[in-house]
Amino acid sequence: MKKEIMVKREIKPRMLSVDEAALYLGLASKTIRNRIGPRAADPFPIKPKRIGGRVLFDVKDLDAYLDSLPAA
Repeated sequence: MKKEIMVKREIKPRMLSVDEAALYLGLASKTIRNRIGPRAADPFPIKPKRIGGRVLFDVKDLDAYLDSLPAA
């Protein structure tokens, strides 16, 4: 008798909501929300994607931004 092994795979989302992006970057979600508006005095450096009324950030864009920051 042969046993089948079930492998559980995790799906990592490529697009993150504002709250998830804030957690990923270590920022407050309110900071991001205030800076993605069209009249923001200090715009957020990463442009979000808008899909079906949702504001989403691409993980690749977030990683590129983090990689571009100078080391402390």
